[in-house]
Amino acid sequence: MALKLVKRYGSASAEGLPAEWPDIIRQVLAHRGVTTPEQLNLTLRGMAHFSQLRGIEEACDALLDARTKGEAIVICGDFDADGATSTALLMSALPQMGFTKVSYRVPNRMTEGYGLSAAIVDQLAAQQVGLILTVDNGIAAHEAAERAAERGIKLVITDHHLAPATLPQAAAIVNPNQPGCDFPSKALAGVGVAFYLLAALRARLREAGEPTPKLADFLDLVALGTVADVVPLDKNNRILVQQGLSRIKAGQCRAGIRALIEQSGRDIAKLQASDLGFAIGPRINAAGRLDDISLGIECLLAGSERAQSLAQTLCDLNTQRREIEADMKAEAESIVSQLQLDNQGQLPNVIVLYNEQWHSGVIGIVAGRVKERTHRPVIVFAKESETHLKGSARSIDGVHIRDLLERVDTQFPDIIERFGGHAMAAGLSLPEAQLSAFETAVSQAAVDWLTEEVVQPVIWSDGALSDAQLNIEFIQQLDALGPWGQKFPEPMFDGEFRILQQRIVGERHLKLVVQTQEGGIFDAISFYCDLEQWPNHQCQWVELVYKPQLNSFRGRTSVQLLVEQLRALR
Repeated sequence: MALKLVKRYGSASAEGLPAEWPDIIRQVLAHRGVTTPEQLNLTLRGMAHFSQLRGIEEACDALLDARTKGEAIVICGDFDADGATSTALLMSALPQMGFTKVSYRVPNRMTEGYGLSAAIVDQLAAQQVGLILTVDNGIAAHEAAERAAERGIKLVITDHHLAPATLPQAAAIVNPNQPGCDFPSKALAGVGVAFYLLAALRARLREAGEPTPKLADFLDLVALGTVADVVPLDKNNRILVQQGLSRIKAGQCRAGIRALIEQSGRDIAKLQASDLGFAIGPRINAAGRLDDISLGIECLLAGSERAQSLAQTLCDLNTQRREIEADMKAEAESIVSQLQLDNQGQLPNVIVLYNEQWHSGVIGIVAGRVKERTHRPVIVFAKESETHLKGSARSIDGVHIRDLLERVDTQFPDIIERFGGHAMAAGLSLPEAQLSAFETAVSQAAVDWLTEEVVQPVIWSDGALSDAQLNIEFIQQLDALGPWGQKFPEPMFDGEFRILQQRIVGERHLKLVVQTQEGGIFDAISFYCDLEQWPNHQCQWVELVYKPQLNSFRGRTSVQLLVEQLRALR
């Protein structure tokens, strides 16, 4: 894999931050858009108010009307971690608000596809459901909405995906990304929207003098779903994540989350936001990818004993998912290598991959892995039916993948049957017979986006650290500024180091002992390094791009450099 170009952030204005703070801390924050100490105040009081969400009062009206009439309410979720946490959130909270007839229905990824469909509406109508409440889906469910109206079922949509040109018919739509919504945080995950709906409901019930649950008790689910869905961590989302993470670390979380943390080998008291994204979220997602997301939802709803059993099942599925993914990724990379050979070393604008044997539940992960390796938008297809393919797209900064698909659909309206998504990830379906035409069309449509600057992979550094800064106290200061995540990246630094020791540990991890130019000696580790390049005993000096972290071993805490990229110098 080609090395990324290392760029350092320029000097940013930090006048609004306290002068007594270290310059490097002030610069780290300024680079991430933090210009006042108030922006670091992550208490719940700092959240945007639910009243700013368009449609929230109408959604409360519809739900409370259904409660009064004793109608059955079905939550229709999505088959990923955001959808699972959203569903579990409402299944946990609504009964505590006096809703006695609440159940859930999540489509199966392999057999039913994404989101609320007309077929599901028909099934629910047969069960005499009075109201369908979507979470993390529904904003483009026009056919399902029409069918619900025909069958006399009220529909309340809560979603966060980008809205199409026309909205479905519904009793209420709550989505910060719908036209006319002035909610300041457009980055809410599906679980964040569901949480806001609960906040509005609680306010209504309090006005009526009814007892209400403590919503903070559900923030563990909100934090997990928000991080797992990789939405930008603006201030509103950072509040939700920080508050939920604090509760989890204090042991104030549901049994299912605790069981998943334990089985992932993480220390709950030292949990970081990244652990939710890299360790816990994938275990829940594995259920939706290979089996049924209800396993993940049930784990989040279960008591201690059953949660342990379900967490083990999810861990087993995740192991199976990794094995399938590894095989698919190897095949995909072989195809990409052939593409380069066929095009004199040049990659196409958009890499489109298909193998009829590939598992449709894992194509999104494979697309992401190939994107990381090639720094191109990648769309991976698998069989959806005898005649149709399902695709999952992952993009790079500078190429809005949903807008790209929309451009293809506008220019060539007969190719794509349906699509949806975000700037960085999207899904689509098309006839297998149109795959070649799609590959040509999407590459042509992407030309305007793929400038030389966009296709050059860059890793951004906050600069160099001195030996005096590479200490426990400084790293604790950095950690306290989190949570870090999408669009609020964890601090990264770079520098030149002398290699004193280098060896492979595990199967593919490079363990280093390095010395700074000032003479300080530190341990460093590079996970999944290129074994064709390392260890390199001819190399004495190396450029490291790294995150400083604390490593506790046998009761001793020391500074370790977690290497993001290493480049041999001399």
